[in-house]
Amino acid sequence: MDLIKNLTDSQIKKDLPEVSIGDTVRVHVLIKEGNRERVQVFEGTVIARKHGGIQETVTVRRLSYGVGVEKVFPIHSPHVAKFELVRKGKVRRAKLYYLRGRVGKAAKVKEDI
Repeated sequence: MDLIKNLTDSQIKKDLPEVSIGDTVRVHVLIKEGNRERVQVFEGTVIARKHGGIQETVTVRRLSYGVGVEKVFPIHSPHVAKFELVRKGKVRRAKLYYLRGRVGKAAKVKEDI
């Protein structure tokens, strides 16, 4: 077990911002197309955070042309270039799955001041 822990500790990112549920984040993802690499940005609200350690994931949701789009990002993946915190949200739930059934202003999360 110590061997696995030592291996995963070396791969965990230390410079991540404190991202919590309800926050609006901008995720920069490295996309490989053929022999070229580019960075694609996905901005949305964090609706779930799962697991822990090296397997920790964040589910980010946004509305794109009226359609809800959710992506699950492994936080410590080398394909995730960086997380940018756009605004803090004030919520009272651990998972915001109820936002899936809402659109427009009803799907907004209050800002934490």
